[in-house]
Amino acid sequence: MSEEGMILVDIPGGETTDIGFLEALGHPVEVCHGPDPKALCPILSGAGCPLAENAHGIVFLLDLERPQHRAIVRKYKEVLADDVPIRVRVDADQAQRYRELLQGIPVWTEAPAIGDLDGFAAEVEAADQFRD
Repeated sequence: MSEEGMILVDIPGGETTDIGFLEALGHPVEVCHGPDPKALCPILSGAGCPLAENAHGIVFLLDLERPQHRAIVRKYKEVLADDVPIRVRVDADQAQRYRELLQGIPVWTEAPAIGDLDGFAAEVEAADQFRD
């Protein structure tokens, strides 16, 4: 892992979340808008994804209705170290429909509020502290 405390936020283009809050807590934040619908995400193609590989935490806000986005979550579970916190934003129906995929991953069923992001950042910091 490279940059201390780096958080990757996977979010569709045109949508926003409060990454400034995470940055104010001292976390560098990288944003990925997901793969182009006509292209395969590098993490799925075998090329790897430096953003994911260097992340100390991942906030996944992409659409689980898209098969490629579900495959990305599955790949994260396979390749990321167990101590890399992940949060996935889904609606209540998706949480039920994709419960097998999401097993072991805390989910947010509403847009993450400041308290959610603060708790997530604390988990990233704790994981970094124990990793060292």
